[in-house]
Amino acid sequence: MTASTFDAASKQSGVLSPLRLIGAIGLVSAALIAGAWYFQLVVGLVPCKLCLEQRWPHYAAIGLSLVALALARSARLQWLALLALAVLMAWSTGLGIYHSGVEWGWFLGPSDCGGGTSSAAGVQDFMKQLQSVRVVSCGEAAWRFLGLSLAGWNAVVSAALLLLALLGLTRRGSRATPHK
Repeated sequence: MTASTFDAASKQSGVLSPLRLIGAIGLVSAALIAGAWYFQLVVGLVPCKLCLEQRWPHYAAIGLSLVALALARSARLQWLALLALAVLMAWSTGLGIYHSGVEWGWFLGPSDCGGGTSSAAGVQDFMKQLQSVRVVSCGEAAWRFLGLSLAGWNAVVSAALLLLALLGLTRRGSRATPHK
């Protein structure tokens, strides 16, 4: 973060300044991605297709937040960044709700939901991989905490981030409103 960006953030009133909200959304998205990678690499939970799709809005939010923190010096650009982050978090919330619904049997999951792709060089390699690959179903939650799966927690946290972005967009008197 450059000195002028930091100065702009500190001049804005309150904890909920647009740049702070942008930074918080990016930071929480990064924490969610770190958690997903932790569960995959350390705990050994293999992600399904829907799990992997739920990561994309957060990857985009991290990148957008970094760019906005570095470049969004005007109130209009900060407002646009918050709008884009709100769209990304709405997308993520929807994906989390859909995946949770698939796990609970409320919705039908995609017909091709089965985990990773093959990188076999030949038929023999492919046959060896078939013996060791564990197909992951989108309809089975591999882990739950307080009754919610990782997809459910993604929906909850993404919805909270969506509310933060919307709060930044709708604040009266905010320096990030586009019409000022």
